[in-house]
Amino acid sequence: MRVISGKYKGKPLRAVQGMKTRPTSDKVKEAVFQLIGPYFEEGAVLDLYAGTGGLGIEALSRGLDQAVFVDKHSQAVKVIKQNLHEAGVDEQTEVFRSEAKRALTALTKRQRSFDYIFMDPPYADDSIPGLLSIISEEKLLRPSGIIICEHAAGAELPARIIRLEQQAVRRYGDTSISIYRTAE
Repeated sequence: MRVISGKYKGKPLRAVQGMKTRPTSDKVKEAVFQLIGPYFEEGAVLDLYAGTGGLGIEALSRGLDQAVFVDKHSQAVKVIKQNLHEAGVDEQTEVFRSEAKRALTALTKRQRSFDYIFMDPPYADDSIPGLLSIISEEKLLRPSGIIICEHAAGAELPARIIRLEQQAVRRYGDTSISIYRTAE
């Protein structure tokens, strides 16, 4: 695993040992960034179910300047912190060991909002629709923001949840990517 583009291109990323994490493949990662924009000028990203932190670190490498990483597993949080330190982006980031729903509640209380939100739960987890509802209700996504959900290719997500509208779905083998934006 590595950062595939931007300021930290080629930087290796540590993996979580012994856990059943499913890091996003380089192919899917590149496809995601082609869908949402290959490079950015500033902005904030939330990486839920962060695992290794690969998606959020890739976003920082491509120009975002703030990132929040959330994972409930202590081993994953340790690896995320190592990857952030080795990339030299500790100052731009926060890492939380928390369940995703609880993290969204805490971020709401802190009045945080994001330009990009990545969600990559285990494929057997059915929490994406509920998390999308919270994000929409609590306005955690900025008006021009984008949510990127990675899920099993056979799983269908709702076309609309409150103010969020599914803009695209792309399939890459056994993985699908669903893109949501705030409906106009």
